[in-house]
Amino acid sequence: MKVALVTGSTSGIGLGIAQALAAEGTAIILNGFGDTEPARQALASSGVRVGYHGADLSKSEDITAMMAYATSEFGGVDILVNNAGIQHVAPIEEFPVEKWDAVIALNLTAAFHTTRLVLPRMRANNWGRIVNIASAHGLVASAGKAAYVAAKHGLLGLTKVTALETARTGITCNAICPGWVLTPLVQRQVEARAAKEAISIEAAREALLLEKQPSGEFVTTEQLGATAAFLCSAAAAQVRGAAWTMDGGWTAQ
Repeated sequence: MKVALVTGSTSGIGLGIAQALAAEGTAIILNGFGDTEPARQALASSGVRVGYHGADLSKSEDITAMMAYATSEFGGVDILVNNAGIQHVAPIEEFPVEKWDAVIALNLTAAFHTTRLVLPRMRANNWGRIVNIASAHGLVASAGKAAYVAAKHGLLGLTKVTALETARTGITCNAICPGWVLTPLVQRQVEARAAKEAISIEAAREALLLEKQPSGEFVTTEQLGATAAFLCSAAAAQVRGAAWTMDGGWTAQ
């Protein structure tokens, strides 16, 4: 049985990916903050083994401990999904330095640490899958999101380098670049916009989408999970270093 570590997987996109991989018979190591029980219950019907490590991914020593846990309890990691991330919005000259450091640490540096720690075992087995959850903001920018955009652009660079360094092996590394996904975080943005502009939730949701996403529809966690599962399959063995857009046409403009 393959083992997948999905960071930031106690809810939202990460949990959707964990569910899709579990449905394929993959054991899952969850990671994230907050109550883990809903995530465990969501995976229960798959019948696969589920573990959890609460590493703070902004700390390299926590990541090392998480990888040690994966090795001791599951024998190691075959599939790595770097999903955890945070956001902060402010103009560059007002951007708090500590927020910049936190966004870069979690959204980019953590993926470097997890990748460098899983590669030796993947090389020994001549098989592995690394899927980095980037963003449409890994390809284009939005004002006020300097740290997030920089981190996601960097994550695509890391993806390409990893793919090249493993090109003659059975290891692949790819990125998925979602547009708007209706996670709890985005729902709060919709509600804040509705309150600020004195419009309905539905009108606020449509306005948010159509500013960037021509389809006018959110990407779903189920769609992202299915795409991640495909990238981990034998059919995707020659998909290497890709930035796979799922953004309703956002970056096609």
